[in-house]
Amino acid sequence: MASMADASLALQAALRQVSTEIDRQFDLLLAVPDDPRAGLYRAMRHAAIGGGKRLRPLLVFGTAGLFGVSRAAMARVATALECIHVYSLIHDDLPAMDDDDLRRGKPTVHKAFDEATAILAGDCLHALAFEILADDATHPDPFVRIELIGALAHASGPAGMAGGQMMDLEAEKTSFDLPTVTRLQAMKTGALISCAVESGAILGRLPPEGRTGLRGYARDVGLAFQIADDILDAEGDEALAGKKLRKDDQAGKETFLTLLGLDRAREQARLLVDQAIAHLKPFGPEADLLRDIARYTLERDR
Repeated sequence: MASMADASLALQAALRQVSTEIDRQFDLLLAVPDDPRAGLYRAMRHAAIGGGKRLRPLLVFGTAGLFGVSRAAMARVATALECIHVYSLIHDDLPAMDDDDLRRGKPTVHKAFDEATAILAGDCLHALAFEILADDATHPDPFVRIELIGALAHASGPAGMAGGQMMDLEAEKTSFDLPTVTRLQAMKTGALISCAVESGAILGRLPPEGRTGLRGYARDVGLAFQIADDILDAEGDEALAGKKLRKDDQAGKETFLTLLGLDRAREQARLLVDQAIAHLKPFGPEADLLRDIARYTLERDR
């Protein structure tokens, strides 16, 4: 069995490789045209290329890799998910939402460009995600493509990420209890994480009834990731995070940290990671990347 240090090194290497592949995909997809749309494309490139954890793409690669899926197919599906994630960050940073000036260590899109361009850049990345999935270059089987599209649409809409964002806005006006905060984060953060794992299984043609363990893994990783995020927001280094921290506390929002306390929150995150890894028991060494990702949720500094 690999040591924790070896596992961490392997994960960092996988993250670098996936980040390079996603940046390459975006570089090709977002070539700047020689016409009045150039500023829009530059804004999309500003948000999409460079920086970020690339956790969701890595989960697509880690899950699809269990089933011998081609790396080209993994990269396209992973890029589609990252399109949705990046669009959500652009819109989340707008003055009407979180009003942030810094993202991934550089100015947010509405600061680097302007609000109108930022809105359109987010809109276009949202559309691009589904354009990628609908293309037969992603997968020759139209039934696989439509299942991928359906999964991402559900995860990014009112029953998933966008619904969680609405709940997050409401959290500034009222106090939420632990079940409500858990549901909020399962939608806002967890839905796309779950979709990444689900998409890898779809690419691998694993039938829905065979995905129970992977779905449990994704659910537990998503919640552990958010608890760790709450802890980082309270204790982290803004220079490492590449964004402003302690905003939830300033806004008076209930978080896992405020509801559980630091020690209980840390213990809950550890339990969730252990549960996530236990869900992978049917798999052998081919699932080591997914196991490393689960542990990474507790070790990261950004």
